[in-house]
Amino acid sequence: MRKIIVYIATSADGYIARPDGNVDWLNRPRTAGDYGMRAFYRTIDTILWGRRTYDVALAFQKQGIKGAAFDSKVKNYIFSHHPPSSAAPPVEYVTEAIPAFARRLRATPGKDIWMMGGAGLIASFLDKNEIDDFIIHVIPTLIGEGIPLIAARHLDVPLRLRSCRRYSDGVVRLHYSVLKPRPRKGRARNARSTRRLKLAARVD
Repeated sequence: MRKIIVYIATSADGYIARPDGNVDWLNRPRTAGDYGMRAFYRTIDTILWGRRTYDVALAFQKQGIKGAAFDSKVKNYIFSHHPPSSAAPPVEYVTEAIPAFARRLRATPGKDIWMMGGAGLIASFLDKNEIDDFIIHVIPTLIGEGIPLIAARHLDVPLRLRSCRRYSDGVVRLHYSVLKPRPRKGRARNARSTRRLKLAARVD
């Protein structure tokens, strides 16, 4: 089955951008190659964007930033509560509920799916147990404040570390799998039985 993978960079203190969305701290004077980006890109054919992240990408395109243009060979889905009446390929707006959308997307033959973000979309997919992996590149820079990797939620999501790689410039790549909750059969029945026992104990 196709996986939905968050592939992203964060500052050492866990932010994906400054409060205004600026990612100038990613402009490093020396880098250790592409950190596996080209290899990862060959494994996906679909990208999921939050509306704000999409707007940032459009701004980058207007500035003529190299690599900001949308790849016509990749399907781009933009999640928005207020989509425009039409969108030019390869962009398609999504208003469908996340579980139904993810189920339909996973059932469609293809490669893995890149969850581009931002923080709100990642959190929304996590809420519905629709994130499979996180590949996080931790940049050795503290920025003090900003947009967190995941929008504020009361979350307790266990992860399993699959790999960890340190690059020569201090960047660390962490690959985690999300441990999905397992449905418990008879849970409701057991809960009812427990309540009855407590009630009986009070009566006695």
